[in-house]
Amino acid sequence: MRLSPSTPAQLSGSYHVLKAAADRPPAQRDPAVVERVSAMLSDIERNGMDAVLRYARELDGTESRDVELTAADLERAGNALSGELRDALALGSERTSAFARQQRSRLTDFETQLAPGLTTGVRYVPVNSVGAYLPAGRFPLLAGAFMTIGVAKVAGVPSVLASTPPSRGGSADPAVLHAARLSGADRVFVLGGVQALAALAFGLLGEPPVDMLVGAGNAYVAEAKRQLFGRVAIDLLAGPSEVAVLADETADPVLVAADLLGQAEHGPDSPAALVTTSRRLGENVIDEIDRQLADLATVDIAGPAWANHGSVLWASDQSVAARLMDDLAPEHLELQTADDEYYLKTLRNYGSLFIGRWSTVAYSDKGMAGTNHVLPTAGGAKHSAGLSVSRFLKPLTYQRVERLATPELAGAVEVISAYEGMAAHRATATLRKEYQQ
Repeated sequence: MRLSPSTPAQLSGSYHVLKAAADRPPAQRDPAVVERVSAMLSDIERNGMDAVLRYARELDGTESRDVELTAADLERAGNALSGELRDALALGSERTSAFARQQRSRLTDFETQLAPGLTTGVRYVPVNSVGAYLPAGRFPLLAGAFMTIGVAKVAGVPSVLASTPPSRGGSADPAVLHAARLSGADRVFVLGGVQALAALAFGLLGEPPVDMLVGAGNAYVAEAKRQLFGRVAIDLLAGPSEVAVLADETADPVLVAADLLGQAEHGPDSPAALVTTSRRLGENVIDEIDRQLADLATVDIAGPAWANHGSVLWASDQSVAARLMDDLAPEHLELQTADDEYYLKTLRNYGSLFIGRWSTVAYSDKGMAGTNHVLPTAGGAKHSAGLSVSRFLKPLTYQRVERLATPELAGAVEVISAYEGMAAHRATATLRKEYQQ
């Protein structure tokens, strides 16, 4: 999450850096990771499930050859949780599905007549199968199942297979399993990392290869998705989680600081940025972050993230602030200003927007806001949106041409095909003109 080198010259106003991120290259693919993932995928494609289980033993300490969980296993996992946690997960699951249902209801099939005798249309058809990866590394991100499995099910995907790595002495995290069950997973496997994605993509789990892979993960998981893209569809290639706050003098520095640290906590490489039109607020937020870090249980993660990837920019006015933020194109963007509507109408580049002091990214992270938290990072919001119900749907077009429309269509195709030198294309149109007469 960095400004483009050309941005300062394009601004109509000015800005000042109150805190800069460390001068180090942005996150990029590690050649060692690329090589390792490539070797693993080739090995698994050649040797099938034997290779998958070998990597499971080597990397995750999994000794069992039976990596699938039964319905009874999933029920036991849920029963082991507190009622309070089960209720919270049920709320997040339902909110996420409810928002996805609203999105789906607005993606409607249609048919229209473009000209007499020429009818065209679209059918929204779900992909047949999805593989959802549910990470459970440093933190078990429980809402990931809602965003991937649950939304796919709302889209109408017939088969959703879920995989999560083992933890806590070799078993999967029970809350992750319960979230998968709530979300409607058809089958659940205890497999981690590259071997899980490969097993799903190569059809090694007693099902045909999945059509699409979704879900977050570490650098190896992201690289496996990149290398498997084309063989299967993917949701997106996400890097370290990001947050940016756009605030003015009306914002509370305590809330702004807390929200920046809330995302910095994801990992030591997670960027957090503040763009503000108030120098005083910017300086107060810097001081407040230092104060909050002193008592934060995850200071070993959030501290390095803020020190190395945190930044504060003081913009001369609203338009400069908006331009800076659009160039950063953050994954998560919070607005805490006296004129949030201006920024809502002006900003174009972000993964998801959180408007007003009562909104916080954590509400979406945990599924409570209903919106999807699988979002573009590293500037990807300039050209892409996050995961949604539409991503699991194929808008399939069709056309129906009648005799009435043939002269106009065929004549134009003959002219274009002749110019292109494509005689067979021209013939398909000419023959229909002749049959039509």
